[in-house]
Amino acid sequence: MLERIGRYRVTRKLGEGGMGVVYAAHDERLERPVALKMIREASTDDKARERLWREARAAASVSHPNICQLFEIAEEDGELFIAMELLEGESLAERLGRGPLKVAEAAQTALAMLAALEALHRRELVHRDLKPSNVFLTPHGIKLLDFGLARPFQQEAGDASLTQTGILIGTPRYLAPEQILGRPVDERGDLFAAGAILFEMLSGRPAFDGTAVMEVLSAVLHEQPAVLGGSAAIAALDRVIHRALAKQPERRYASAAAMADDLRRTMALGDTAETPRAHPITRLMVLPLRILRSDPETDFLAYSLPDAVTSSLSGLDSLIVRSSMTAAAFASDTQDLESLAGKADVDAVLTGTLLRAGDQLRVNTQLAEVPGGAVLWSQTSQVPLGDVFKLQDELTRRIVESLALPLSARDRGVLGRDVPATAKAYECYLRANQLGTEARHWTVARDLYLQCLAEDPGYAPAWARLGRIHRVIGTYLDADGRESKAKAEEAFKRALELNPELSVAHNLYTYLEVEMGRAQPAVLRLLERAKRRTADAELFAGLVQACRYAGLLEASVAAYETAVRVEPGIRTSVAHSYFMLGQYQRAIETEVADPPEVAGLALVMLGREAEALERLRSTEQSLLPRSGALHDALIARRTLLEGKRSECLIATHRLLEKSTLRDPCGLFYMGRHLVYLGDLDRGLELLLASIEGGFCCHSFATRDPWLDPIRARPEFRDYLSRSAARYGEAVKAFLEAGGDRVLGVSPAVTA
Repeated sequence: MLERIGRYRVTRKLGEGGMGVVYAAHDERLERPVALKMIREASTDDKARERLWREARAAASVSHPNICQLFEIAEEDGELFIAMELLEGESLAERLGRGPLKVAEAAQTALAMLAALEALHRRELVHRDLKPSNVFLTPHGIKLLDFGLARPFQQEAGDASLTQTGILIGTPRYLAPEQILGRPVDERGDLFAAGAILFEMLSGRPAFDGTAVMEVLSAVLHEQPAVLGGSAAIAALDRVIHRALAKQPERRYASAAAMADDLRRTMALGDTAETPRAHPITRLMVLPLRILRSDPETDFLAYSLPDAVTSSLSGLDSLIVRSSMTAAAFASDTQDLESLAGKADVDAVLTGTLLRAGDQLRVNTQLAEVPGGAVLWSQTSQVPLGDVFKLQDELTRRIVESLALPLSARDRGVLGRDVPATAKAYECYLRANQLGTEARHWTVARDLYLQCLAEDPGYAPAWARLGRIHRVIGTYLDADGRESKAKAEEAFKRALELNPELSVAHNLYTYLEVEMGRAQPAVLRLLERAKRRTADAELFAGLVQACRYAGLLEASVAAYETAVRVEPGIRTSVAHSYFMLGQYQRAIETEVADPPEVAGLALVMLGREAEALERLRSTEQSLLPRSGALHDALIARRTLLEGKRSECLIATHRLLEKSTLRDPCGLFYMGRHLVYLGDLDRGLELLLASIEGGFCCHSFATRDPWLDPIRARPEFRDYLSRSAARYGEAVKAFLEAGGDRVLGVSPAVTA
């Protein structure tokens, strides 16, 4: 071992790696302990020399208590070295070797790490090699080390992660996808690494693992870490982690400060002494079958059979099944499994073909792992046309067996329930499911569900789907609607009597409940299920809607974040929640309604009226037929922006006559619209009707500038008083039901 390096007396070796060595030494001039870092190749390798100089410049340019202090860079006998602060303690990597950290310790470490990154990013530098071994735990806090790979923001693509010889620079499991792909990198690349480290601190295992480098890189590009379960704080931390680990940089936090703010909020939830539980869950997509020869009598099975398999499996705790709507978007004659794995975020895909041969149905299916494409099994099944349920049951069983899913007693019960009594009942059910996706076929679908239930009155899924059809007919087609909604209520209750665990019934029932003024009971019912069904994306999508109607906007957004973490492509109404929170750009980004309901309003609130008007005109031109409530709504919004007040009022009042506005949320929107137009009395009437109908939006109503003309009116003060009371009741019930623990948010007691 060396005895001296310049004026430094070496006391011991601290560590050694492939590229260099670090010594503890004593600075005899300033009488202080230091650490000396030397790179072996620095004397002969220009790249190694440049890396050492880069580290010195980066560290010297930033002064922060959580960044290791650099004293000098010097040369001794032709070899460069850095003299820096000598730290006491251990690296985070060493600490993790003894197991995971408690929630409070992990969150505190992450906050200090983010503070250091924020200081680095203010200098427009990206660390690019953040990992547990570069995070040092001292008795006085953490210190960030090793800035050898630090670069300015937005390096040119191709120069960010690879050397000229194609060697990956950085530790693979902590690299952001854009680093691996050689694309430009900014501060969000470091935040990805911070998310991966936070997950590892909490779970005790890497977020992205594998036995070989290529396996790790594939996991970073295509997979998501396991869900963390436990207390309210852990649920909130899990959302922070998954946002930081988004594959696309634009879906991550915009800054270290923003991520730190969310972390602080999670720590305020308490329960930080607990250690999280990690739940690895398989993610499956069942694609529509490809029809080999069209046949009008059986073509409906191409969609309906995979949909039935999806529904059967969606109740299992150890499996996430992408919805049939999501799967339909990936249907194609040629499947690119690698692309599908990345876009749909799944581990396995079931594909197949459908062919009618006389009175037989031949279905060839295969289950493949993705993105690799390894076939787990392939089979050809042939059944009589009247025995389709046998085929569904066989496919469901083989999927469970081949994926080696750990089935609980509850899971076995789920798979063993809801068997149709006759082949005719099941065929009617499948046909109705297919037709029920389009409004022009709703009444036909209703009649088919009724035929199914005439054959088998005990088939719970058919009651649930019939409830949904009665609801949409009552909302959008009937002149009155009350009779259809009463029938919907009866159908949902019958479904839940037959099978209290039927997810589709719980999820679909939510939309009827909120429209009928029962948002709070819906929230409580869904929360109770969410405590046990943490991977049911549709359940959390229902909570998005129910929480919004109850005025719990932050909880609505939290439910959305959980839902999209489980199923990225799921459709929700969260754009309304963002709009009412005043986050107008997020409302535009998350709008999924076709045509859009919120984007135009959000653009107006952002002062982008011309853009909003252009969108409305384009949508109105594409909408056929030009009649009905939807067309009137577009005319009302367009003429409002064009300044044509009289035309706008005519369209608005015509719209008020339509049955669709029995929805109390619709009444609220129309109320604020009329107030803005100057029809104050009618606007107030609708606002009061909306709160009477069960829609509470107290926080938005208190600050919405469109409602300014009526703020002094006693009727509006009455509205605010009633909405405040309703909101307070909802918060109390939410907290008593453990909603803060389920969703990781604690709503303000007063809005």
